[in-house]
Amino acid sequence: MPEIHIIKKPTTRAELKKIAKERFGDLVKAAVDIKQEIMAVGGELHMDEEVALIEQEGSKQEDVWGINIYPEEKGERFIEIDSMINLKPALGNRSREIDNPDILNKVIEVVKKLII
Repeated sequence: MPEIHIIKKPTTRAELKKIAKERFGDLVKAAVDIKQEIMAVGGELHMDEEVALIEQEGSKQEDVWGINIYPEEKGERFIEIDSMINLKPALGNRSREIDNPDILNKVIEVVKKLII
């Protein structure tokens, strides 16, 4: 069974491609902790990665957001915001996307920092 990888230091697109091939082929599911600026990748579900961040890294659920990463794509096609863990009505997020532009920008910033 493919493992969930916690990314705290920059990693390469090539490494993400390897992780993608283990599970989905062209994409990697990721959960991003916007406070700690880390992310988990490689799970079957965003929820698996969210749990790994909470249990292993002490992340708080309200700081963790789900995305899909397409390692071979460029520009806007590189990151797709679509995850059930993004449904956080208590925080005002009522969709699978990230409605708050500040949170969305922070997620993108963390991904750009961690994937080189």
